[in-house]
Amino acid sequence: MSTEIEKDNEVTEQQDYRIELDSMGEIRVPARAYYSAQTQRAVENFPVSGWRLPDSLIRAMGLVKYACAVANRDLGRFSAATKVSLSTQNVDFLLQAAMEVAEGKLADQFPIDVFQTGSGTSSNMNVNEVISNRAIELAGGDRFDSLKPIHPNDHVNMGQSTNDTFPTAIHVAVACELKRQLIPALHRLAHSLSAKAQAWDQVIKIGRTHLMDATPLRLGQEFGGFARQIELSIERAEQAMDAVLELPVGGTAVGSGINTHPEFGNRVASELASQTDIPFVEAVNHFEANAQRDGLVACHALLKTIATTLFNVANNIRWLGSGPRCGFFEVQLPSRQPGSSIMPGKVNPVMCESLMQVAARVMGNEQTIAISGASGGQFQLNIMMPIMGQTTLESIAIMAGGVNAFVEFCVDGLEANVAQCESFVEQSLSMITSLNPHIGYEKAAKLAKEAFASGKTIRELCIEQQILPEDVLREALDPMRMTEPH
Repeated sequence: MSTEIEKDNEVTEQQDYRIELDSMGEIRVPARAYYSAQTQRAVENFPVSGWRLPDSLIRAMGLVKYACAVANRDLGRFSAATKVSLSTQNVDFLLQAAMEVAEGKLADQFPIDVFQTGSGTSSNMNVNEVISNRAIELAGGDRFDSLKPIHPNDHVNMGQSTNDTFPTAIHVAVACELKRQLIPALHRLAHSLSAKAQAWDQVIKIGRTHLMDATPLRLGQEFGGFARQIELSIERAEQAMDAVLELPVGGTAVGSGINTHPEFGNRVASELASQTDIPFVEAVNHFEANAQRDGLVACHALLKTIATTLFNVANNIRWLGSGPRCGFFEVQLPSRQPGSSIMPGKVNPVMCESLMQVAARVMGNEQTIAISGASGGQFQLNIMMPIMGQTTLESIAIMAGGVNAFVEFCVDGLEANVAQCESFVEQSLSMITSLNPHIGYEKAAKLAKEAFASGKTIRELCIEQQILPEDVLREALDPMRMTEPH
């Protein structure tokens, strides 16, 4: 019986795996995988988190490989009379396979953990192997054959090293996701807040500084301030894009450009700019571009600033909606779900809380980026690139998702509680501020303390004591007049 079980296991094993050979020897690879030995070694070496590189980064790597192949084709590198010559038809298949990766069509073929070799070599070879084997398949060949007519190193990786193409892919992915996800989400939030500001321009409410009563303003002015915060965040997101427009591609290895054409980097950057409609350029200095990730650090610092703004806006709206009876309740937040497992009828500001948690995560991510940029590498290479790429892309993705949800399920549905806003204004002791030009600061302060002690409003006390003529008092205590310079 045991012999039969062993035979069954051998058959199953043969069906599930194939044997691949690389410079380190044989290794078992999943039978139908498009990747090969180097990918499998990385899978086995880094069973750390289960987090794969973001799909956006894999797609960017495919696009970089496509642009590199275009540059090599146009420079005649594939047709050189050497061992790495490639037919025109096979170049076309290489390009097609690279574009399939860029389009996400082979997304399940990139299993390597984020916490891998710090240069990203494992993932670079993963992409090279997948493109190689898929191109061979497109050409009608046997992708499982050990002889690779479209080779992962000689052809897919021609004129490249991980050290210049992997950070190039990170820059491309970050810029593309800023353009595709975060900037549109921020525009949506700015528009929604601006609409509320316009709709509520005549709603008078009390201001607050130090969480204490201050002079009146209009609810529309308050939300106009929020909208401007987000407009500035859009500008910062655009600046974050600018920080990653220089591409290291063409530097190879240590930045010297060994084994590549002098025009290669510029041609690749131009092709990437054409494909993405983002003005990528070749790095001014390849030694800086390969060795340092300062651009990515600057990019994420701006993302952290955006996160602090989002936290602030969400938290302010949360406070304004507090209540409904024992808080401010100057705006009414949409009811999204029950807020308590024990208190019936309680509804919480869940969308504000969600966005605040997103912002907190991004602020934490900033520490990872700063440490990785400052001490993640020495001399000619930063060796913290996979986590820097993953972290930056995570920050972009969760802020975009959080903002979109916040707009749809909170801001768009906000309603002003006009009666509550107006009642707070009349009760506020800070109404006395507008009397300073008439009676002076010292007398105004004395009246404010007296009003508080007596429970009377400023208006009631001034009328009672005939502080000013009725028409002067009416004008001075006009809340709308207090909301503008005069």
